[in-house]
Amino acid sequence: MALTRFERFLGRFLRAVVWILFAAFKLFAPQQKHGVSRLPPITNPLLLLPAMQLARKIRRKEVTSVEVVQAYIDRIQEVNPLINAMVKDRFSAALQEAAQVDKLIEEETGGEEVLEDRLPLLGVPITVKEAFALQGMPNSTGLLTRRDLVSGVDAPSVALLKRAGAIPLGVTNCSELCMWLESHNHLYGITNNPYDFERIAGGSSGGEGSILGAGASVIGIGSDIGGSIRIPCFFNGIFGHKPSKGIVSNDGQYPPASGLQMGFLCTGPMCRYAEDLIPMLNIMGGPNANKLCLSAEVDLKKVRFFSVPHNGGSHLVSPVDAQLLQAQKMIVRRLEADLGVKVQELFIPQLKYSFQIWGTMMASPGKDGKPPTTFAELMSEGGKKVWPVWELFKWFLGFSSHTVAAIGLALVELFQSSHPSPFILQQKESLQQELEELLGTDGVLLYPSHPQIAPKHHHPIFTPFNFSYTGIFNVLGFPVTQCPLGLSEEGLPLGVQIVTGKLQDRLSLATALYLEKAFGGWREPGKTTAKP
Repeated sequence: MALTRFERFLGRFLRAVVWILFAAFKLFAPQQKHGVSRLPPITNPLLLLPAMQLARKIRRKEVTSVEVVQAYIDRIQEVNPLINAMVKDRFSAALQEAAQVDKLIEEETGGEEVLEDRLPLLGVPITVKEAFALQGMPNSTGLLTRRDLVSGVDAPSVALLKRAGAIPLGVTNCSELCMWLESHNHLYGITNNPYDFERIAGGSSGGEGSILGAGASVIGIGSDIGGSIRIPCFFNGIFGHKPSKGIVSNDGQYPPASGLQMGFLCTGPMCRYAEDLIPMLNIMGGPNANKLCLSAEVDLKKVRFFSVPHNGGSHLVSPVDAQLLQAQKMIVRRLEADLGVKVQELFIPQLKYSFQIWGTMMASPGKDGKPPTTFAELMSEGGKKVWPVWELFKWFLGFSSHTVAAIGLALVELFQSSHPSPFILQQKESLQQELEELLGTDGVLLYPSHPQIAPKHHHPIFTPFNFSYTGIFNVLGFPVTQCPLGLSEEGLPLGVQIVTGKLQDRLSLATALYLEKAFGGWREPGKTTAKP
């Protein structure tokens, strides 16, 4: 559907305003200084193996868990001063647990198969988003009033991975209260993109994305209510998966979802290698993973593929970068050449209202009729009541304990109508029905992960609605796999979202495996040079 003349004018006007504000911001914003321009290259070959291959080598005594864990500790100590991804480590405890793993393997009499079945991740290191409870680690979500809080238990998803033999190395940074697409807070600071330190790592699982992209972790845990797994995975060139609703427990993370948000929040795996996605999802889902039939073979030649290049031109959202459009076209050509399928290009007009749909549904009361907890209430946790307008005034004077992004979100809520627009609700229902019928049980949809390649620090403040490319699938409830597609001209990751019907996660995961082989998957950032 073509844009009206007014919509085109409004889009140009808003972009002009954004660039004026951005120019003013550049004049006054403090500039980060870095002594080096890129990460040191990886020298230990253990860091270049998928988690499942590491687990196999550990079980077969080809390498010890202590050697693997120490290799990752060394890499974290090498790169974390540059990216600020890990905010609290447990290296000593991890090495002790690795030594116990090696002892267990030495004493095991049942053979490798017994260990593989019972402990598929035995001895493999893992990192965890700080928003999740990990016993003995902080669980502040970047809120200063929660700085002294230490978890006494593990979140269920963390516990399942530990029970499978994984060894946590520490917790990673996130945005304040997990509701912004840059991982920045006043407790831990700002996380850098491993491909270019002047650019964002995404959010809210940005610390996890950064440490994985830097080759300092192999598998990790993230959460996603508007793109918080997929955006960091895109910006950091790794794989991630937002599962179907109800497969992986969301318990044990802060802040808890409320209202209808409980149906939109998803916990899922993040990793550098596509082959680790299915084993991780199987473990994290527990018995619920059986609903996904992840062991069933997928013949991609029998899958119906669709490609949607953009959201139709919303004036609230940036146009899709030409390099991302080209990358998606490359996928289409490759699928058609390799598999003999016909990829149908579609334009879905309701997607133009993605942000409005997401915002409306996020603000809706739950089945009990209670409205969701406001962002200002979450900001007040453990401290004085937060008044957003007063907090913004304090921020201008340099006295606020909150980030401007968090304050902005609280301010937006003040002007949010308590009566949802019937038009937006109609658009949501129409879009839901159209996509459910389109995807069915054998459809895969390609869609941009974000309209921009990883932006520079703080720039999302001027394009706050761009996350709607990911957020729309949270409120619609479709599983989505984020897949890297090589690097841009600037040396920054490209990528795509792979969307499937509900409970059809295996289709997007199989497509991600194919695309990894076709386009090379994760690329080591230390070997790339980003243009200025």
